[in-house]
Amino acid sequence: MTNMRMPRTGCAADLQEEAQALVFADLHLHSKYSRATSGQMEVQNLYYWGQRKGIRLLGTGDFTHPEYFRELNRHLEKDDSGFYRLRGSDDQVLFVPTAETSHIFKQGGKTRRIHMLLLASNLESAGEINRALAARGNVASDGRPIFGFSVRHLCKLLREIDPQILLVPAHIWTPWFSVLGERSGFDSLEECFEDELPYLAAVETGLSSDPEMNWRLSQLDGLSIISNSDAHSPARIGRECNAFCGPLTWQKLRETLLRRDRDIFRFTVEFFPEEGKYHWPGHSQCKISLPPEEYRRLQGICPVCRKPLTGGVASRVEMLADRPSGYHPPGAVPSVHLVPLEEVIAEALKKNTGTKAVQMMWDRMLEEGRNEMQVLLFMPEAEIAALAGDEISQAVMKMRRGEVEAVAGYDGVYGRIQIRGTGGRPAPEVQMSLLR
Repeated sequence: MTNMRMPRTGCAADLQEEAQALVFADLHLHSKYSRATSGQMEVQNLYYWGQRKGIRLLGTGDFTHPEYFRELNRHLEKDDSGFYRLRGSDDQVLFVPTAETSHIFKQGGKTRRIHMLLLASNLESAGEINRALAARGNVASDGRPIFGFSVRHLCKLLREIDPQILLVPAHIWTPWFSVLGERSGFDSLEECFEDELPYLAAVETGLSSDPEMNWRLSQLDGLSIISNSDAHSPARIGRECNAFCGPLTWQKLRETLLRRDRDIFRFTVEFFPEEGKYHWPGHSQCKISLPPEEYRRLQGICPVCRKPLTGGVASRVEMLADRPSGYHPPGAVPSVHLVPLEEVIAEALKKNTGTKAVQMMWDRMLEEGRNEMQVLLFMPEAEIAALAGDEISQAVMKMRRGEVEAVAGYDGVYGRIQIRGTGGRPAPEVQMSLLR
């Protein structure tokens, strides 16, 4: 039921020298005005959690929602960097106006469902974008509004309003709502965006893929590959993010993504992609999860109920890849795979997240260890042991080395990452295949 994972591209120990110069940026999250989102998702709480997590730059999320947009204007003020700070606060956490839009439209004889991430240059520009979108759909219905026009049309419309805007296809592999998703996407970015393709700033991996998987497609070579949390609650911000060599300004962020500048864009922080809830094909109703090769052999049909399985990100990458696994494009931005500190502590203490013992240790480590990124990436083993004990320090070191076992997520069910040797929380029961 599990398979061993070893380190991918990045090694946390190699990053120590530039630790103090790094700016961690999480550019995709949501506000309390999006469905299934915590009521705590507002900029005051995001500021607190950004400090706790070590995320210096946060997307605001959901600037298209009228009420939230009013809150952003009320609570944020412009910083010299071109970003925004919480009004009256310091610049330890800065904000950039961001939003996600959902598009359901017909193209090429098929219904497409695609999400786009928008980064506006300032709140004035965001206001103009809001007025244009409000004339084309109900922006007040949800923090992630739904439109019936194509993403190509969106790109053209928004570039005319704000030539500085950054446009990013969101979580590009998710089966149901993404540009390369198996159920409602395209086989290529060019097919989707046509003449607007050169204006995309980047693509977003999503939780179920990582840069290494995306490197297998030559069609993505001309784009930056970024990773973000897509958080719906404050504790989830930074679970995936991007590390830039600071100081960072709006203009430098924009130029770095468009030019794929490795001197500034240092690495991404990733989930182990198996933990994402669409990594493998499967059928949650029948508790069936299959590796890509078995999914192909079954021709996408569930062996229990004989209905179509939900395809996974790993199988979709295999379907579209034109390079072998392990290919490393020249100049590609590396990645580091981490497990959130709360989960590391729970594994080491053999307790569930959310329990009092785990929460108390989490708070203690962050109070004395500065922030979560510092603890997970840079704090020496001896310091962690002195602060939290040998079990937790050893678990952090194993996580850094990629010594984990994975049960892949499938069909909306999150996967399971267990640090080797901890014997932590029991893994969920998943029937991997009836053919084995």
